[in-house]
Amino acid sequence: MVKIMSNKILYIILLTNILFASKLIKIDLSKQKLYAIENGEVVFSGDISSGKKGYRTPTGTFKIIDKERFHISNKYPEPNGGAKMPYMHRLTNFGLAIHQGYLPGYPASHGCIRVSKTTAKKLWRWSREGIKVKIYGDASEFIPKKPKRVARKRVKKHKKYIAKKRVKRVKKHFSRKRYKRYYSKRVRQKRYARRVQPRVVRVRRIPVYQVVEELDTW
Repeated sequence: MVKIMSNKILYIILLTNILFASKLIKIDLSKQKLYAIENGEVVFSGDISSGKKGYRTPTGTFKIIDKERFHISNKYPEPNGGAKMPYMHRLTNFGLAIHQGYLPGYPASHGCIRVSKTTAKKLWRWSREGIKVKIYGDASEFIPKKPKRVARKRVKKHKKYIAKKRVKRVKKHFSRKRYKRYYSKRVRQKRYARRVQPRVVRVRRIPVYQVVEELDTW
């Protein structure tokens, strides 16, 4: 009985720790990063895209008011809306939320905080209504990272590869255009030669005895 009671108490303690653990979401606009903090430790983090110039994301402490798995914007694109905002965490009633969206690598939203699909899924499972969200920093201080140059893989030049290359070259060399040009030129040359060459008149050869007879008769 004592063992069963002790197991139940442990189970209840674990449940209370999971449900009532001190959870906090920190968003640094100067680094364009989101941090999910539980009991003072960072559980996971991810890149974000905050509001662009003219649509700056407000700073301060907020709470998650509402969560919607499939949400459609009523405002953007203007005027009627229709933009998809999956894994939406509403922070205010005037258009501030965390949701899945495109991350170009710099602030590009209309005020909301865009998150990648993986971080949005993690946040959806981990978060609950009432969690505090602290937004701080300045988006104008953010310096976008330069894209990394990816080294191209070198192709091994084996026999098959070389043979294919040669066949392609041969096909290109005897293309239709070149074929037409070459043979049209040859035809022209032949026609010109026929015109220029003088006509050879063939003289009929008569034997000598016939000539003598003809002279005698004449």
